[in-house]
Amino acid sequence: MDIFDVFVDMQATGDRIKQLRKEKHMRVFDLANALGLESEQAIYKWQRGQCLPNADNLVRLSILFGCHIDDILVHNMTGEDESPLLPLYEEFGRTWRLYARSFFQLHGECNLRLTSLEWLYRQ
Repeated sequence: MDIFDVFVDMQATGDRIKQLRKEKHMRVFDLANALGLESEQAIYKWQRGQCLPNADNLVRLSILFGCHIDDILVHNMTGEDESPLLPLYEEFGRTWRLYARSFFQLHGECNLRLTSLEWLYRQ
């Protein structure tokens, strides 16, 4: 399988964002407010599969939902069931957890309007 046979499924990722938002009992307005967005339109576009969150918003979503970025992004493969990128996804998640932990330790308060960041320190 070629590395380029893997791609992010925008519709499935949008469905996943919606599912995670509902599991946290958040309205679209609440999520937009927590992310510091000026309106809810970006979230509606993500949920409809029209576009994907940028890297910064993926990190913020993973913090809000208490999951890894690779739990938000849904990928499809045109071939085998096992992705050669899986180890890279796992390393990417570890790297972002370390980055986020270091950021919050260095800067204390953050600009995100979050109620709890305890999960970062449990990792």
